[in-house]
Amino acid sequence: MDNDKLKNHPCFGTSCQPMTGRIHLPVAKDCNIFCRFCSRGQTDYLTRPGQAAKVIAPDEALSVVETALTLCPELKVVGVAGPGDPLATDHALDTLIMVRERHPELITCLSTNGLALAQNIERVMAAGVETITVTVNAVHPSLLEKLNRGVILQGRFVGGQEGAKILIARQEEGLRLAHRNHMVIKVNLVLVPGINDSHVAEVAKTVKSWGADLLNIIPLIPARDLALAPEPTDQEKDLAIKAAEKYLPVKRNCRRCRADACGIPGLTDYSRQLYGELGPAETFSHG
Repeated sequence: MDNDKLKNHPCFGTSCQPMTGRIHLPVAKDCNIFCRFCSRGQTDYLTRPGQAAKVIAPDEALSVVETALTLCPELKVVGVAGPGDPLATDHALDTLIMVRERHPELITCLSTNGLALAQNIERVMAAGVETITVTVNAVHPSLLEKLNRGVILQGRFVGGQEGAKILIARQEEGLRLAHRNHMVIKVNLVLVPGINDSHVAEVAKTVKSWGADLLNIIPLIPARDLALAPEPTDQEKDLAIKAAEKYLPVKRNCRRCRADACGIPGLTDYSRQLYGELGPAETFSHG
């Protein structure tokens, strides 16, 4: 990928946030895994990943992008990060392909759990995706089982360690293919004290061997099965970052953006102008 383009991608910088806008198009309604800390839905009340005021259809997305470019001339990146998984249905890739055809100057990207990445790699490439984020919370099935109840594979639910093994194997295959096709890969890791906090270095070392370029450590926001789990302290996050940095650069300025975010991260937000407002609802996904 062009280094100048990467410098203009606010989700992939490791230091100061560039004055570059991005939009997340909330076209991914469904998901194919069941994270124990995740609850998806529609709300404008909570400012964190997985939230969206509404889910839009692919054929609505182009008009949303045109409006966003008017509101935010600094917009350089169009991505899909939820509220479900972008590869659980065809909606995200259909959307990004249309955006790429209309606006080849924009960077297209997506954030996925990786379960269906390898199987969709050709369509991901056809959408012009050059940067991709994959959430990898553990590389041992016994630990991942504590964070993920299971996966949906060919219409069948597979739970426990069997599901965890499938997800890890699919993530490895997807990352290796993305790397082979010259994509820049960021791995998100949701940090959960008592489960994967002492596992961070191994995750970083492993995903680097699969082709990852960057790691982003996201502190748990307790919810669902892990509603009573402790949120990581600043010290615990710092220790995790130091452990990971032995193997990969770590992004330190993540804003935990919503699935319908639009604007310059941390400075401007145009999501309400694009999608309107809904009433409060307690839903959450780490994307």
